[in-house]
Amino acid sequence: MVISFVVMHHLAVTYSGFGSWYYIEGAPLDVLSTIWFAFYLSFQQGYFLGLLFLITGYFVAGSYDRKGFGRFVGERFRRLIIPTLIYMVAISPFIDYVELGNRGGGGFNIIDFLSGTGVMWFAVALFVFSLLYALTRLLVRRPPPAGRKRLEPTPGKAVLLILIIAGSAFLIRIVQPIGTSILNMQLCFFASYIALFLVGIVAYRNDLFARIGYRTGRRCLVGGIVLGFLAWLALVIVATASGTTAALNGGLTWQSAAYSLWESFVAVAMSIGLVAVFREKFNRQSSLVKKLSDNSFAVYMFHPPILVAVALLFSSVALYPVVKWLALCVICVPLCFAATHFVFRRIPFLKNVL
Repeated sequence: MVISFVVMHHLAVTYSGFGSWYYIEGAPLDVLSTIWFAFYLSFQQGYFLGLLFLITGYFVAGSYDRKGFGRFVGERFRRLIIPTLIYMVAISPFIDYVELGNRGGGGFNIIDFLSGTGVMWFAVALFVFSLLYALTRLLVRRPPPAGRKRLEPTPGKAVLLILIIAGSAFLIRIVQPIGTSILNMQLCFFASYIALFLVGIVAYRNDLFARIGYRTGRRCLVGGIVLGFLAWLALVIVATASGTTAALNGGLTWQSAAYSLWESFVAVAMSIGLVAVFREKFNRQSSLVKKLSDNSFAVYMFHPPILVAVALLFSSVALYPVVKWLALCVICVPLCFAATHFVFRRIPFLKNVL
């Protein structure tokens, strides 16, 4: 599900021009389209990658328990860094030079190469997080004490987590505001990524996911969406009226602090809500769902050239931007899963790392 949101997110960037992507169509937006795309992209950015780090943190802890340091790090390198290198050497140049016809010059530049991770920045960050966790486990060999009291999921802990993420994001954005990056790493968003990765590890150790009630999760999900929209709208209206929308991105401003708090609320509320609701209502895996799950990482890796190709194919089709975005979501999401299942994951070398 979350990988489908990634595909939809990048298509929204394609047709809104908000954010950075390989291909931007650049059609003018009316007021309603602007509001929709701005909220959708802000809201998605607020939680869906943090949710991925939360889930991966949960599984990282168990994986290390089973494999130990050497096997764990080796497997993480094979599954995360090798695909990233393939992306940097083959996929990214294919998009730039073949699909978009860019003719770069100036020869090889190590900084440009290291910045060319594209969407695979996530894999690099996850490898770094996993490696640091493995090193910590290697240095601190003490097992959890027998009979220790497990942490309980409480509203107070959720509020504390929101405040920690918000405060950390605000401090980071004083020097790294939204829209900046270092070697393709948007550090402005890493407060929630790091915090939720660690929470995933804690959740595994304390079985927190199983002990979040369905009603609590449903309230968090509804609250995250409804209150998230209303608070975002109010914040944007106030910032626009005062001519300070740029201050939302960072710096020592109340706007940046408020936006960081809004974003952290969305990250925590949506993560709790989705985990609890899907555990209760969708905790079954048919053969189709298993195939989709098996292809998720491959879709994440290969969706950029597919999206660019389809967007270029439909570039001459004149449609209302939101309608065009929806139409291409319907086309591209199943197309990406079909391409990885029937083509990319059947290539001998790739199937061993995907």
